[in-house]
Amino acid sequence: MLGGCATSDRQTGPFAPEYEGIETRLLDGDLVNFLVEMRGARDTDDVAAYAECAAAQYALIRGYGFARHLRTNASEEGGLWRGDAVYTISPALPRGLKTIDAEVVVSSCAENGIPTV
Repeated sequence: MLGGCATSDRQTGPFAPEYEGIETRLLDGDLVNFLVEMRGARDTDDVAAYAECAAAQYALIRGYGFARHLRTNASEEGGLWRGDAVYTISPALPRGLKTIDAEVVVSSCAENGIPTV
């Protein structure tokens, strides 16, 4: 009996990502675009995590403590994953469900070996 089996899009085997870089674009005031590239991502969640780490560190660099995720688009071509994410940054906890505490996220990124800005 195979009860309880689940499928996943995540690759099996060792996770050995190569973080290729982050480009940051200030769009307007507190609206920021992050373009990230990496190899070895298991799926779009890994790309989104890389962009989130960039957003969190950027918020801290600018003297803000929080960010709110607006969108992330990710794609893969020839083993190179690209992410295009937009966040707002703010000194106080913003409204919305997809908010992040920048200090907590940066700490988590460091623990997980994900580079920041």
